[in-house]
Amino acid sequence: MNPISNFIAQIDQKQLWEKNLELNRKEYLKVKGSIDTNLYFVVSGSLRIYLLEEFEENIIRFGYQNNFIAALDSFISEKPSDLYIQAIKKTQLKVIKKASFMAFIDSSTENTKIWQQMLGELIYQQMERERDILTSSPLERYKRVLARSPQLFQEIPNKHIASYLRMTPETLSRLKKS
Repeated sequence: MNPISNFIAQIDQKQLWEKNLELNRKEYLKVKGSIDTNLYFVVSGSLRIYLLEEFEENIIRFGYQNNFIAALDSFISEKPSDLYIQAIKKTQLKVIKKASFMAFIDSSTENTKIWQQMLGELIYQQMERERDILTSSPLERYKRVLARSPQLFQEIPNKHIASYLRMTPETLSRLKKS
């Protein structure tokens, strides 16, 4: 069993999940201006995290099966966030409150190490994405995301991937064909 699977199994065993939640397609888990300090584990389905700027949606992250998802800014700061989290398709989640999760993290050095590893990977992914958007051509961005996250192209519709890659759906379609 890998460390993350073991991590989830321990949370299951200790019955730390606050509740199970089911979202229908296009239903919101979180909207702009709200505080959300919960952490969610995606059992099935997929979600997108995005910002809305002058009627343009800018997707910054996705969540799909066997991934944690959160409005990380609100989770950390306990303040309102500008982020929206919306189900792309019917999604089942497990919910854990921040206090329960942090107590679990603090309960063992192994849990602390896994959490630090998860945060480190998240930071690294965000840095890679920012670098790609600022310095790479659309083709390079597409190739790097495909290599980094092939599951993304199986789980997420092209229009959302295009937004994430900061290109039009038509450009993404052309790149996929070439």
